[in-house]
Amino acid sequence: MGIGNQALIFSTNNLPGFDQMAFDLNSLNQTISNPEVLLTLRFYYWTGDWLSIGYHQKEIPHHWEKLLSNGEINIVRRPSGGGAVLHSGGITYALTFKKTYYKILSYEMVNNWLIKSFRELGLNLQNGNSQKSSIKANCFGTSLISDLVDQDGFKRIGSAQFRKKGAFLQHGEIQTNPSKDLWFKLFKEEAPPKINLDLTNDEIVQHLRNSFLENKTNLRIKNVSIDVNDIEKFFDTDF
Repeated sequence: MGIGNQALIFSTNNLPGFDQMAFDLNSLNQTISNPEVLLTLRFYYWTGDWLSIGYHQKEIPHHWEKLLSNGEINIVRRPSGGGAVLHSGGITYALTFKKTYYKILSYEMVNNWLIKSFRELGLNLQNGNSQKSSIKANCFGTSLISDLVDQDGFKRIGSAQFRKKGAFLQHGEIQTNPSKDLWFKLFKEEAPPKINLDLTNDEIVQHLRNSFLENKTNLRIKNVSIDVNDIEKFFDTDF
């Protein structure tokens, strides 16, 4: 069977962090093993307040451990790199794609899609200005050129990749309305203010999904509905 051009577009779901990471890794494995699948895309939310730490973050601050033991935060490790990301009130995207598609689905292409999409919604974003940075406790404390900041200088979208066997998993968090209290407890700094677009997160996701698929007439789109009550059936599924 030759390399196909199928794109799996998953429905939005709400799951705990460990299930979300398992789903993303399963999507990556399907992209690697299934010659028909060129890419997958999904947007999701997190059940509860979660902190995802980057693959290379070996230690976490003591006060995070205290927040974890107190039940104020849940912590999961991402397969992708970068610093810690608070998932509370925002939107996460996960994009997997074959290496043969990398020159198109690079950070630049993904950011151009996000910039265009949010401009259409009334929010102006631009690339950060840092070329390289050591891993920070707070991913959103540094704005790399692969990140997106708004007109007031607040980092709104941070992205990171994980590469495996000729394929990529790209994670991104869109901070639309982060918890101010939890953000300060974790990072000892003020959270970015709420994005005021008069839209729900679901409405933003719908626009981003439609925008992503614009002019991609070469792809065979397969919309995959996720039943959260039977989520395990999607793990190791041959689409």
